[in-house]
Amino acid sequence: MEALARSHLKVVVTGSECTGKTTLALELAARFGESASAEYVRGYLDRKGSALDRSDVEPIALGQVRAEDVAASRARRLVVKDTDLVSTVVYAQHYYGWCPAWIERAARERVADLYLLLRPDVPWLDDGQRDRGDRRDEMHGLFRETLTDLGARVVEIGGTWAERRAQAFAAVDSLVALGND
Repeated sequence: MEALARSHLKVVVTGSECTGKTTLALELAARFGESASAEYVRGYLDRKGSALDRSDVEPIALGQVRAEDVAASRARRLVVKDTDLVSTVVYAQHYYGWCPAWIERAARERVADLYLLLRPDVPWLDDGQRDRGDRRDEMHGLFRETLTDLGARVVEIGGTWAERRAQAFAAVDSLVALGND
């Protein structure tokens, strides 16, 4: 597994279910003229057509890494990710009480320059894949704890959609300004 080039700033939009990660990642990518890597697990679950289990953790992690690396190969200066391996670690530990050591290691090695941790303060919508609407606060805490343990730079994003967008744009603008110094 090849690490991403350090010449690209890496921004990950992350957090619990139904907090606007995909929308915000796409908006950030468009604003900066970059592409975004997709949250691999959503397509994987659609293709599988049944509930995930422990045996899916490693294929999901490998697919996530490939999606991130493809986005990095297309990036000029910024890679925007709709989640990353941190999500795989958090959900594997939450659902199965276990995550393969190589995934935890890879998540640590691939820590992004900035994580936008979306608060679960917007309405939850059932889309057939989401199943933890009543546990988003708990999941938010697990994401915060895991990112802290990784020593990641985190900006929590919350409020209305307009407020979220403004906060995220400001955080990434600051990162890009630092990266240009």
